[in-house]
Amino acid sequence: MPDLRVGVLGFGLRSNVASCVEKAGGRLVAVADPDPRALTTARERLGDEVKLVGDLDQLLTVGLDAVLVLTPDHLHAEHAVRTLEAGVATFLEKPIATTVADADRILETALRTGTRLYVGHNMRHMPVIRAMRDAVLAGRIGEVKAVWCRHFVSAGGDYYFKDWHADRRNTTGLLLQKGAHDIDVIHWLAGGYSERVAAIGSLSVYGDVTDRRDNSDRTVRDWFSRDNWPPTEQCELAPVLDVEDISMANLVLDNGVLASYQQCHFTPDYWRNYTVIGTHGRLENFGDSDGAVVKLWNTRSDAYRDEPDEVIDVPPAEGGHGGADPLLVAEFLRFAEEGGPTMTSPVAARQSVAAGVAATDSLRAGGGAVDVPPLPEEMRRYFDHDQENFVVRTI
Repeated sequence: MPDLRVGVLGFGLRSNVASCVEKAGGRLVAVADPDPRALTTARERLGDEVKLVGDLDQLLTVGLDAVLVLTPDHLHAEHAVRTLEAGVATFLEKPIATTVADADRILETALRTGTRLYVGHNMRHMPVIRAMRDAVLAGRIGEVKAVWCRHFVSAGGDYYFKDWHADRRNTTGLLLQKGAHDIDVIHWLAGGYSERVAAIGSLSVYGDVTDRRDNSDRTVRDWFSRDNWPPTEQCELAPVLDVEDISMANLVLDNGVLASYQQCHFTPDYWRNYTVIGTHGRLENFGDSDGAVVKLWNTRSDAYRDEPDEVIDVPPAEGGHGGADPLLVAEFLRFAEEGGPTMTSPVAARQSVAAGVAATDSLRAGGGAVDVPPLPEEMRRYFDHDQENFVVRTI
């Protein structure tokens, strides 16, 4: 793919994905961002051969085969619809959108234009998740009946409560913004999608912090520090802060699997713990990056056993998110060039957002069950068949 011309829209926190393009065989030709500081960073990291422009209009004049849309979540629909309309194969950072309507608008545009759409759910490429998925598919624990996820976020105060993430107008809520990644993994491990959810949550800690600041003149790299501890001593939080810092959701999937997801943004540690329970055993990961293992229990006992029946080693990998980011970009470039099946799925991306929106609605309405709106069957068929019947166009 040395001739595949790739552009980047948005050079912020996920800009490390751009550095994977040339390693995967593509040619990074342009970066667009309205913030001069971001363009300065892009110049320093990418060199003088990459063209720098201020907005999407200019980026679309460069002549692209593919584009990475890495802008803030609430801008995804606006930007992805335009790149898809322009016929440019589009990598869209997760979550696909912050509302179900916007997610469906993106999918409808891809379907109507025949432009290839890829959503960057990188956790499907994480070695620890792959190890668990492989064990499930191999029938190691029988038929999956339950999936539980606990998400501990020690950096929550720095990552999500000092900038645009803290304002629900930009994210809907962190049960969607952060949770969509984990809900997608839950769906993937369970082999189904949520059809009904119920959730509770609150702004338990950061809402009581009175030290506030407009941080629009800075980025997380300016304020992040592991010394920002304990959470009650955080400072310079966003002036608008109306998303929950702890939440819990119960999910009923369309194949009968039951799932739960818990998210906390003021824990001392930062990792995800998944438990998958089947008719013949259970899996659980310990750690989710280098050194992680997956333990499998498939014999009966009368008490907790720290030693499982089997330890599944997680292979090492290099690159961001435990080696997932390089694999993600490589898959996108191959898809942009050739089409075919991919490990990620626009349908799954939409379904994780739909579940996250429904869970947030439940949380803010007292915790009752909320139905997840179904995806139109035409869209499901199109994306489940690998987005066939289209032509890659260069503008």
